Amino acid sequence: MYAIVESGGRQYRAEEGHSFSVEKLPYEVGEQFELSNVFLLSNNGEVKVGQPTVEGVTVKATIVEQYRGKKIFVWKYKSSKRYRRRRGHRQSYTRVRVDEIIVG
Repeated sequence: MYAIVESGGRQYRAEEGHSFSVEKLPYEVGEQFELSNVFLLSNNGEVKVGQPTVEGVTVKATIVEQYRGKKIFVWKYKSSKRYRRRRGHRQSYTRVRVDEIIVG
């Protein structure tokens, strides 16, 4: 059984026992929360597609870790104008473990 859920404007495949990374969520490590925007549910070959969401289905998940991704550099350069800028950025992420998919 798996579900397609939304978090932070992106969609992820959620399977029981598996984990995935999303943009930073405001929870502590070990805290449990629910993802209620479920767009698709597949259960033993039977697929339910929501319009826009599947009613009565929630995904319970636990925060595994809060971490920051690899640093990326953004360069700006204009030739013959002596203009050069370098800027760095590190995105914050949350690793989430799916505990159960509740079909109600």
